[in-house]
Amino acid sequence: MKSLKMIAVVAFTMLGTVAFAQTKTDKIKVLGNCGMCKKRIETGLKDAAITSAAWDKDNKFLTVSYDSSKITNAAIQQKIAGLGHDTDKAKAKNEVYAQLPSCCKYDRTGKTVKAH
Repeated sequence: MKSLKMIAVVAFTMLGTVAFAQTKTDKIKVLGNCGMCKKRIETGLKDAAITSAAWDKDNKFLTVSYDSSKITNAAIQQKIAGLGHDTDKAKAKNEVYAQLPSCCKYDRTGKTVKAH
């Protein structure tokens, strides 16, 4: 009976470790300007695989936590580009960017965007 309890404790510990090992937090440089951009970016990243997303309009960094077994950093950056915002690994299509409100149109003239 004692060994059965020990096996159960070890099994639950291992399962817990595996579950937490899949959660990852990254900072991604995301171009944008205002509160509307913040709302668009954070709302657009609501996804079962993404546990949190917070964009800082002053430093232009998105802090995102996600389940790395379900989504990749590159896929998150593609989602952001699909919303009209450039990152270091994904550029929004011109037609999507053009549909942004005028206050959300950031400088796209060849500036390098680097991840933190």
